[in-house]
Amino acid sequence: MDFNLDEDQLAVAELARTILDDRATTDRVRAVEATPSRVDDDLWHELGKAGLLGLALPEADGGAGLGLAALAVVLEEQGRHVAPVPLWSHAVAARAVAGHGDDALRAELLPGAADGSTRLTLALEEYDARPPARPTCRADRDGDGWRLSGVKAAVPSYAGADHVLVSATGPDGPALFVLPREGAGTTWRASVTSSHDIAGELVLDGAAARFVGGTDALADTLRAAAVALAALQVGVAEGALRLAASYTSGREQFGRPLATFQSLQHQLADCWIDIDAMRVTLWQAVQAVDGDGSGIGLDRAVQVASWWRVQAGLDVVHRVQHVHGGIGVDVDYPVHRHFLWGRQLAGTLGSPASVLADLGARLAVEEVVS
Repeated sequence: MDFNLDEDQLAVAELARTILDDRATTDRVRAVEATPSRVDDDLWHELGKAGLLGLALPEADGGAGLGLAALAVVLEEQGRHVAPVPLWSHAVAARAVAGHGDDALRAELLPGAADGSTRLTLALEEYDARPPARPTCRADRDGDGWRLSGVKAAVPSYAGADHVLVSATGPDGPALFVLPREGAGTTWRASVTSSHDIAGELVLDGAAARFVGGTDALADTLRAAAVALAALQVGVAEGALRLAASYTSGREQFGRPLATFQSLQHQLADCWIDIDAMRVTLWQAVQAVDGDGSGIGLDRAVQVASWWRVQAGLDVVHRVQHVHGGIGVDVDYPVHRHFLWGRQLAGTLGSPASVLADLGARLAVEEVVS
């Protein structure tokens, strides 16, 4: 496979990097963390004006038609800067509506989603380690519409969202639905996550919703979410490693830069190897999801990328935190944000143990089939 970025993707990466270098500085991120929403609305609007929020959407829906690959490029840049905007959840939700929603729903939501004036989020997780593909949230028919009942956990950046894409199980199995953030039958409770994001617990009690797609739509959206999280984690890990390289090159001990000590070199070399593996498995998954892949091979590629995201991503931010010594726990120094983001991303849509168990089950199935 050729994982080199094409001209469009390189241009997207350069544009995203320019905007984030200018607007996601350490001082700006620190200031946003002190706001009630924890979201940089100015940066969000800037990304929308630049066309970076609708990259994965079809041109007919107001997007750029560049697929998940272009979104992954921007998410990597966001991760390097730990920029506080709800890009992954918004983009994955919009992609699901574009790929599976009816014409009326697409016309209502997607033009605003592409320019950022309408914000979407995802409610895919539940409590008790419930697998995202088998939600307990219930969907019941109500005439031509649907009513949802149940509890969804850790809905990212919910407060600024206009609509929520919810997974629920109906009479024909797991499916996707969309509903306004506020309305009859919806109750929210806020909680602060490790990455400083304000997530929400969503309690649904007969809330009116619109159907987006069935079991295949949910499976496709979970794959896209896993790929988006992997791309974000690659950026977080690489940003952390860059901080470590800068710090250890300038910090001296016994009259020598820390970077010249062999034990530290080995730790950072392990980080580099892990990040390289994370990137390779990410782009293998991107090509599988963006292409015409299907069946076992497609799911395996996504699960492998997910395992590297949760395990290697966590290992990298732990090592980087360690090599910074005491300054690593100083919240005035930026590396702690990479550590917190890395931990949060490693537990989204499943813990490292559950992701590894799912991958092992997949490989066992393949062995039996072969």
